[in-house]
Amino acid sequence: MYDMDQDQYDGEIDYMHQEDAWDRDLLLDPAWEKQQRKTFTAWCNSHLRKAGTQIDNIEEDFRDGLKLMLLLEVISGERLAKPERGKMRVHKISNVNKALDFIIGKGVKLVSIGAEEIVDGNAKMTLGMIWTIILRFAIQDISVEETSAKEGLLLWCQRKTAPYKNVNIQNFHISWKDGLGFCALIHRHRPELIDYGKLRKDDPMTNLNTAFDVAEKYLDIPKMLDAEDIVGTARPDEKAIMTYVSSFYHAFSGAQKAETAANRICKVLAVNQENEQLMEDYEKLASDLLEWIRRTIPWLENRLPENTMQAMQQKLEDFRDYRRQHKPPKVQEKCQLEINFNTLQTKLRLSNRPAFMPSEGKMVSDINNAWGSLEGAEKGYEEWLLNEIRRLERLDHLAEKFRQKAAIHEAWTEGKEAMLQKHDYETASLSEIKALLKKHEAFESDLAAHQDRVEQIAAIAQELNELDYYDSPSVNARCQKICDQWDALGALSQKRSEALQRTEKLLETIDQLYLEFAKRAAPFNNWMEGAMEDLQDTFIVHTIEEIQGLSTAHEQFKATLPEADKERQAILGIHNEIAKIVQTYHVNMAGTNPYTTINPQEVNAKWDKVRQLVPQRDQALIEEHARQQNNERLRRQFANQANVIGPWIQTKMEEIGRISIEMHGTLEDQLTHLRQYEKSIVNYKPKIDQLEGDHQLIQEALIFDNKHTNYTMEHIRVGWEQLLTTIARTINEIENQVLTRDAKGISQEQLNEYRASFNHFDRDHSGTLGAEEFKACLISLGFDIANDAQGENEFSRIMSIVDPNRMGIVTFQGFIDFMSRETADTDTADQVVASFKVLAGDKNYILADELRRELPPDQAEYCMARMAPYTGPDGVPGALDYMSFSTALYGESDL
Repeated sequence: MYDMDQDQYDGEIDYMHQEDAWDRDLLLDPAWEKQQRKTFTAWCNSHLRKAGTQIDNIEEDFRDGLKLMLLLEVISGERLAKPERGKMRVHKISNVNKALDFIIGKGVKLVSIGAEEIVDGNAKMTLGMIWTIILRFAIQDISVEETSAKEGLLLWCQRKTAPYKNVNIQNFHISWKDGLGFCALIHRHRPELIDYGKLRKDDPMTNLNTAFDVAEKYLDIPKMLDAEDIVGTARPDEKAIMTYVSSFYHAFSGAQKAETAANRICKVLAVNQENEQLMEDYEKLASDLLEWIRRTIPWLENRLPENTMQAMQQKLEDFRDYRRQHKPPKVQEKCQLEINFNTLQTKLRLSNRPAFMPSEGKMVSDINNAWGSLEGAEKGYEEWLLNEIRRLERLDHLAEKFRQKAAIHEAWTEGKEAMLQKHDYETASLSEIKALLKKHEAFESDLAAHQDRVEQIAAIAQELNELDYYDSPSVNARCQKICDQWDALGALSQKRSEALQRTEKLLETIDQLYLEFAKRAAPFNNWMEGAMEDLQDTFIVHTIEEIQGLSTAHEQFKATLPEADKERQAILGIHNEIAKIVQTYHVNMAGTNPYTTINPQEVNAKWDKVRQLVPQRDQALIEEHARQQNNERLRRQFANQANVIGPWIQTKMEEIGRISIEMHGTLEDQLTHLRQYEKSIVNYKPKIDQLEGDHQLIQEALIFDNKHTNYTMEHIRVGWEQLLTTIARTINEIENQVLTRDAKGISQEQLNEYRASFNHFDRDHSGTLGAEEFKACLISLGFDIANDAQGENEFSRIMSIVDPNRMGIVTFQGFIDFMSRETADTDTADQVVASFKVLAGDKNYILADELRRELPPDQAEYCMARMAPYTGPDGVPGALDYMSFSTALYGESDL
């Protein structure tokens, strides 16, 4: 049999590879041979008529090879070898061999077929050979939207009949049985020849005969099929239908030119529509992000402190929620915004469109500036919150201390003014006066001992004022009352002392033992009160060392208790001696010590209280020591993780940097490698979350420093965000390089050469080249840039292309854009204008109906919405200016 080269025919006739394939076709449906014979005969005659001849019997008329050679000359436009005119079999075989050699020379591979079969009138061989000729010269060169031959012809039929109801072309057999497909092809190109609206799907005979008659009469396409054969066959022959339909394709070749132009326009408009959508998406995303930043910055800049610890801690929790939940998605949006911008600019460059300029205030630099303002507002906010919490904690501690000391002092002063204002000395005996005098001396000693407490109260009040305590007015009023009362006590004490001294000369008897008791009991009482105050004093510490210092001081205090107990026993001994003297000498002392209000019961009670408070203080210090140990554990726990995560982030940043400048494998390999890195980085996120949890525990424990690590949570957060942004940007850069490579037709070897040259001169690994570095790189790639005026002008021209913003640097993307610019196969404004001119029938304007007929509905509406009315002298009503529209697509005018 016969075969054709698969590289050229794309599998169109792979069913002909087997020697018995043609026989099987005929055996499956004998009606097919009839259809093929009629169709092939008509197709041959449509070409042989041009040479003034025809055939009647396809296998008989080609046996001598003469008409076969003539057919090949007509359809190819080339001259074959001179035929043999003899009648002998050898002459016929020679002519057929010349025809077969010519077919083989056109790239058709014939297998197991010889001239003898044709000369002998073998019907299946002859039909197969003619089908091969039809495929090669009538179908092979059909190309629609990058598909060719049979698939191209089928796609052409589908596109041309798409607008017609009841027509669904899926193949070259049963899709044509009702005849509507043939009628639709004619009506699409010559609507005046057929009234398509009157055709019925249930009347295939009428439809088929109408199409065949009209095609023969008006389109010079002979009848190659019989309506009866098609309707009466379950599955019409594919080869016959394809041969007949190819005649329509060639008959409408002029319309095909318009379709090619429409295809180009559709492609250009699709690029523009996609780019406009990307621009709208960018504008919306930028607006949303800027609005979020605008709302967030005032919140972060609000440093108005709260009055309570609970309110400030709520602010801290709100800030943590912001860092953990609200900001990370915005970091991703910002990164995605930059990626979308870069991708859009790359697509615009690849399609020869002008660069995208966002609305005012929505440039990437504007986003970055706004983001910088956000991070500037954010910087120090957390530290301010913690300082405020520390301040409030200090204020609460001072306020509680103030209240305790004030309460103790107020309890001590209660009744003192009334006592100092008494005139009991006026009717007292000498001994009573002396007692009153000594008692007053003891009081003054007690008063002096309380001076320190009053000063402490005033100092605490002053500190609360300096720290801006919210309840300072109340503190100040209480402090002022205590000071005023203290001054009044001092004045009253002085006045009473003077009165007693005036009468002292009259009263000389005094009980020295009472006096001694009073003198020793008063300071001891003060010591016990001070000890009780110290033992009940609240404390605040932040380190193990601080709590250890308090514990040491407490142990030192406990060491003084034996000596204090001896003093207590001595004081009680004095009292016992007084009682013994009173009992012995029957002194009427009214049961009280005239020199002091302190009695043994009070001394014992306070001593018992001191002994009771000591173990309580022990327990409080032990609990605080345990808390500080837990804080130290939290510090170490955080530090152990941070000291691993911090270097890990830095290592990944360096590795990504190396991947982006090295050339291991193809761009796809680098993308795969980077995405694996991205996956490993994303999988590392739980460790960051765990560290965030440890950091929260540290803050909840009010731990403000950590000597075990130099990394703070803020360092880790910033590093993590930079790592995510860097990997995403690097992947986007490689994806843009893939876009550029594929669009510009750059081979992997060329791209590797460009990257190697670029990296060689990128000395500081910054990803950019300075002007001199770029010049050296170009020279290394063979550019002739001499050190003269001409060379400088050429280099200036190149720099204006790769560095339009005059930044003085060249990126790798700009470098490869330049290297591929001269050879890029991209559409231009002139090409689009020429395509519209074809659709318009060479007119300088185009009509809406022409756009709707040749373009898909959405793209036709897109053009009509943007085309300006045509104002030329040759215009008609409704004319549209496609020239200004086309130039506007490429930034040469405004839409």
